[in-house]
Amino acid sequence: MSFNGSSTTDKVLDGVDLTGKTAVVTGASGGLGLETVRALAVAGAHVVMAGRDEAKTAAAMASIRGEHPEASLSSVVVDLGSLASVADAATTVGTAHPKIELLINNAGVMACPLSYTSDGFETQFGTNHLGHFLFTNLLAESLLAAGTSGGTSGGVAAGARVVNLSSAGHTMGGIDLDDLGFERRGYDPFAAYGQSKTANILFSIGLDRRWSASGVRSVAVHPGGIHTDLGRHLTPETIAFLQKRLAERAVRAESGATAFQWKSIPQGAATSVWAATSADLDGRGGMYLEDCQIAEPQSADRPGVGVAGYALDPDTAERLWTTSERLVGREFRYAA
Repeated sequence: MSFNGSSTTDKVLDGVDLTGKTAVVTGASGGLGLETVRALAVAGAHVVMAGRDEAKTAAAMASIRGEHPEASLSSVVVDLGSLASVADAATTVGTAHPKIELLINNAGVMACPLSYTSDGFETQFGTNHLGHFLFTNLLAESLLAAGTSGGTSGGVAAGARVVNLSSAGHTMGGIDLDDLGFERRGYDPFAAYGQSKTANILFSIGLDRRWSASGVRSVAVHPGGIHTDLGRHLTPETIAFLQKRLAERAVRAESGATAFQWKSIPQGAATSVWAATSADLDGRGGMYLEDCQIAEPQSADRPGVGVAGYALDPDTAERLWTTSERLVGREFRYAA
């Protein structure tokens, strides 16, 4: 079945049976994360809700159970801006779940003022990329255990999948591996956001290259434009900048590009659950998805639409992997 930008999570998962599968979703207490949790749980998966605020996550869990008492849910506290917190959370989740079929790295921050994580990394790169890089690798044993499992269930492909939420915002800035913290460049919140979202795509490529032979595939997802608390750091100036970008996108639509349209939260989370469950993606990975489709590379006749070439560069993906290992202080080597 073909889906598009108007498809919702319930439409994508209609007829899909995730009974017996375990999913982990970061940023699970609100917005896209909460909707992703709800949809996967309703389809039968046990979902681990990973969130920074224990009380907020508990309230989110209660809201799902209020509508779906049969939902199988658990939670873990994780602050993606703290490597120690990430390590503790991964140990808790991995111990409780020796097999994890779905990991949706959904959490993120956007366009915040210059600040640093508890480990001294620029906040957007440290949270959006490094936190998820470490969390994913520390869950390797559970993900690889699912990857080597055979069989299908409810039309869902065998193996495991890692879905990293990126953004069309990756086009706001590539990645400078020699100046990740903007020590030499002047800090720009959208350039930093773009860098972190480019890193999410490159991480998907590097992870897929390493784990695909073991049945674990990884993709990056652009959910679309959705009104959530991701934009809590936006100022009148940054909002004006975004409005200008959207106006430029509308002008480009006259020459064949797709005009910008806001999505509802169920529409925004649809590409995440499609990426995590669709049998159409069986045996495929290292890609960037949008509107429940595999995105095309940007081209001269479709500027600003699709995925930027620099975000798909395998050499940069390898350099990012090595740099990320150095920054988190660990090396990750897995036999295929």
